[in-house]
Amino acid sequence: MKTTSHVIHGDCLTALEQYPSEKFDLIVTSPPYADRRKNTYGGIPPDQYVPWFLDRATEFHRVLKPSGSFILNIKEKTEKGERHTYVLELILALRKQGWLWTEEYIWHKKNCYPGKWPNRFRDAWERCLHFTKQRKFKMNQKAVMVPMGEWAAHRLKSLGKNDVIRFDSQVGSGFGKNIANWSKRTMAYPTNVLHLATECGNKKHSAAFPIALPEYFIRLFTDEGDWVLDPFVGSGTSLVAAKNLERNAVGIDILEEYCEIAQRTMRPRHYKNSSALFLLDICESP
Repeated sequence: MKTTSHVIHGDCLTALEQYPSEKFDLIVTSPPYADRRKNTYGGIPPDQYVPWFLDRATEFHRVLKPSGSFILNIKEKTEKGERHTYVLELILALRKQGWLWTEEYIWHKKNCYPGKWPNRFRDAWERCLHFTKQRKFKMNQKAVMVPMGEWAAHRLKSLGKNDVIRFDSQVGSGFGKNIANWSKRTMAYPTNVLHLATECGNKKHSAAFPIALPEYFIRLFTDEGDWVLDPFVGSGTSLVAAKNLERNAVGIDILEEYCEIAQRTMRPRHYKNSSALFLLDICESP
């Protein structure tokens, strides 16, 4: 399948004006965190972060299809001995803006840096917040199934009487299960915790994430030929993931240097499918 990828130099607030409403099937991105990457993006103070982001989220909402998803990788900072609340404030503000906070995925960094702090342990996780425009949206759960695991060999070896019927929860939650349904299966649906190492192929960006992270959400929320947007594209990892999975993609970054990095990242040697058509546009936003 021939797909296209565009890298746009500019602020996503204005760069997205050139795209029609309901263009994209998935927005997956990791924006600058509050007061982080000051040497590159200048840093956004925590008390200004929510209004800064909401302006851009208005455009995200406009260009996302009703059946689409918005995945926001973000993490709150520590300040004066406690966690800052700007991420929680952002979630509430996005809900008021019209977004549904559908789910929260946790990215567990399996190889986080060691360290010691006087009042906390090392950070080994980040949020991947899932927002949608409506309750019914595209979700390909079978595309991200995982092996059943070693537990199945023991748990399913000898089934009791409550395992071969729909056994309702003893705590009255209304959830029921029939363990016997899984006795011959080799794959299971995953949890909302993603165990991924932090290594990435690009060392020239201050906060590049592993390609497996956007790949997971692209598999889960899009089909081949769909359109993926990363409005804070950085080194272009999400674009490579989209192209590998035969999706069209648009990446935007305010720094020309990172647009150039993304362009180099998008060279065919990074792709599994060398027959794809590459259209790389680096241009100023309107």
